[in-house]
Amino acid sequence: MQATFTFTFDTPKEAHVVSEAVQPEITNKLPKTTLELSQKNNILTLTIKAKDISSLRAACNSYLRWITTAHAITKQV
Repeated sequence: MQATFTFTFDTPKEAHVVSEAVQPEITNKLPKTTLELSQKNNILTLTIKAKDISSLRAACNSYLRWITTAHAITKQV
């Protein structure tokens, strides 16, 4: 099972800041999942692969929330 998300930011720097903010979570991945996060200019792509639907759902919820939070913080600074 796999889910892919694409995020478009205002600038490449903003995408980089969000990517760096969630990198520790990518490194310490959730059980039963593998993750890929890549950046091309101002676009981040997150691919989550999981062994079952419940693991995929949990990973999607967690990573989407972390990316949303990191993005919101960059808008405050």
